[in-house]
Amino acid sequence: MAEPNLLGGKVKALRRREGITQIDLATQLGVSPSYLNLIESNRRPLTAQLLLALAKIFHLDLATFAAADDDARNAADLLEVFGDPMFEHHGITTADVREICSSSPNVTRAILTLYRSYVDARTSAETMAERMSDGQEMTGTGMGAARLPSEEVGDMIQHHMNHFPEIEEAAEALMKQARIDPDDVFRGLSRYLADTLGIEVRTVRVADERKAMRRYDPDRRMLSLSEVLPPRSRRFQLAHQVGLLTHSALFDKIAKDEHVTTAESRALARVALANYFASALLMPYAPFLEAAKTERYDIELLAHRFGASFEQVCHRLTTLRRAGAEGVPFHLLRIDVAGNISKRFSGSGIKIARFSGACARWNVHAAFLTPGMIRVQISRMPDGVVYFCIARTIRSDRGGYNVPHAV
Repeated sequence: MAEPNLLGGKVKALRRREGITQIDLATQLGVSPSYLNLIESNRRPLTAQLLLALAKIFHLDLATFAAADDDARNAADLLEVFGDPMFEHHGITTADVREICSSSPNVTRAILTLYRSYVDARTSAETMAERMSDGQEMTGTGMGAARLPSEEVGDMIQHHMNHFPEIEEAAEALMKQARIDPDDVFRGLSRYLADTLGIEVRTVRVADERKAMRRYDPDRRMLSLSEVLPPRSRRFQLAHQVGLLTHSALFDKIAKDEHVTTAESRALARVALANYFASALLMPYAPFLEAAKTERYDIELLAHRFGASFEQVCHRLTTLRRAGAEGVPFHLLRIDVAGNISKRFSGSGIKIARFSGACARWNVHAAFLTPGMIRVQISRMPDGVVYFCIARTIRSDRGGYNVPHAV
C-alpha cells in the first residue's frame, strides 16, 4: 500500500502544475479550502471518494497515485543520502525530503543517481590510492564502477513487489499439464522431463561432481543432481531446471526491465525468476496461502507440509501479492555474519539501508549467537512506524564432514 502521508504532496504538485488555486480545487472537490490545505499538508487522509474525484479532474489514471509507493522508497533512500555527514550543516528535514519526493520524483531520482555515482567514484579513488601506495599498476581499473548485478536485480524485484503473475500462471499450468502429485513432486517432474522433453534425471556422487549441485548436459540430455542435496533441495533444483527448460522466453521477457542494464544482471535475473518459478511450482499459490492463514504463518510447519526449507518458505511468503488474494506483507533480508546483505525486499514498508551500516540493535546480530533459534523483535522506526521482525540462521547442508557449513 502507498504511504498516505505522501499523497498530500502529490495533490499539491498536481494542482500547481495545472495552475489551480486551493480555493478552486476545493470547490471542485466539494470540500473547504482549509480541509484541502490539511490534505496537502499530510494532516488529513485522502479518501477514496476524493481520490476518484482528483483522477477525474486531472484526467489521470489511479496508478499515478499508486506510484506513491515508489515515492516512499525514494524518500527512504534520499533520507539516507542526506544522512551523509557532508549534508549535516544544511538543515535538511524529513519534511523537506518528502516534499521533494512527492512533488519532483524526477529530481529525486536524479539526486539518487548522482549520489550513487559519487559513492562509486569515491570508492574507486580510495582503491586507486591504496594500490598506488602499494606500488600496484593501475592499468584498466577505471573510475566509473557500475552498480552490482545483485542490486539491479533487487530493484527489479522490488519494482514488481516480488510478484510475477505470468510465472504463477505458468507454474500452475505445468502442474496440471504434467499431472504432478503434490505429495510426490520429484517423481512427477522427473517423469515429465523424461516423457515430454527426453531428459534423464540422475543422482551423482560427490566424487563425480564435487562442486556442482546441479548440472544439465544438453548434448547428452541429462540432468545431474548431487547426492549431498537433501530431498527438499533436490526438488527445488529440479523445479528450477524445469523452469529454465520450459519457460526461458518468459524469463527473458521479464528480465528486459529498465532496472536491469547489463548482461550479468540479466543472467542473474533469469536465475531469480527460475527460482520464483520453482517456488510457485512446489508451493502453489492458493493452497500455500490457505495453509499460511490456517497455520498463522508458522514457517517451520509450512516447510514440513510443502517439503521446503525455512528460507524457501520465507521467500514464498513475500510473493503473496495476487490482487484480491493477498497475504501478510513481509520484508525479507539475507545477511551474513560479516553484515553483507545478499538479498533484500520490502513488502511491509520497512526501509532497508542502501548506503550505511546495519543498526547495532537489530536482532539479526543476536541470531548469529544462537544458531537455529528464532529471535523476535518489535522495531520502532524514527517516524513512529512499528514492525514485527524475526531472525534465524540457516545452515548450508551441502557436503560431508570436511565441508564447511556456512550460516
